[in-house]
Amino acid sequence: MATVYETHGAFSWNELLTSDVPAARKFYSELLGWKIREMEGSPMKYQVISAGGQDIGGMMAIPEKAKGMAPAWGAYVTVKNVDETVGKVKSLGGKVFMAPQDIPGVGRFAVIIDPQGAVLSLITYVQR
Repeated sequence: MATVYETHGAFSWNELLTSDVPAARKFYSELLGWKIREMEGSPMKYQVISAGGQDIGGMMAIPEKAKGMAPAWGAYVTVKNVDETVGKVKSLGGKVFMAPQDIPGVGRFAVIIDPQGAVLSLITYVQR
């Protein structure tokens, strides 16, 4: 059976960009019982969120290039080929907010905006 990391169109990851990672870790771990650990070797001090022993998302500080944005959750949807999928966005009335780029050891992702203005991340995971 395919996992959400292999299924085209499946929501597969949720990520919080926040102005205060320690406060967010404390809040969500106490509220929801999440286990949160720092990803080893991550230059951005990425935090991995687990529930029921399964990794379900992550959190990190708002990047410098996005300073001033409000903290926000973002969702990732798995696609077979992120570059091909992003190639369809404009013809369907959407916009490409962040062009496809690699996340070493994870996969390739992009951020799009649909015609109504909603933001969504698309990702093709590295096959393991």
